[in-house]
Amino acid sequence: QVQLVESWGGLVQAGGSLRLSCAGSGRTFPLYSVGWFRQAPGKERELLSAISWAGGSPYYADSVKGRFTISRDNAKNTVYLQMNSLKPEDTAVYYCAAKLGAGEPYYWGQGTQVTVSS
Repeated sequence: QVQLVESWGGLVQAGGSLRLSCAGSGRTFPLYSVGWFRQAPGKERELLSAISWAGGSPYYADSVKGRFTISRDNAKNTVYLQMNSLKPEDTAVYYCAAKLGAGEPYYWGQGTQVTVSS
C-alpha cells in the first residue's frame, strides 16, 4: 500500500501558475501509475491528467490540455502537476491517486485546495 501527500495548492490570480506535488511513500511508488483529479463544490471528481510508471505518453483531459503538464521524478518519489494560465473555473480541491495497474484500486491523497481569483 502506498501513501500520498499533496502539497503547494493555494490562492492565485487568473492567468497565474502553480505547481502541485504528490509525494509517495515506499520503494514501490515508482511502479505506480499516478493521476491528478479535482473536485469542485457540487461537481463530480474528474480526472485531469495521468502518467504511467515509465512517464511516457501522459493523458490530459480536454479542459487542461495545453495548460497543465504532469511529470514525475522517481528518484524523489514525487509526481508534479504544473498548472499555467489558471482560470477561476480551475478552483477545486486537487487530489493525486496512484495504482499499480488496470483493475487495481486507487490510493488517494488528502487533497489540496486551489483557488483562482478573477
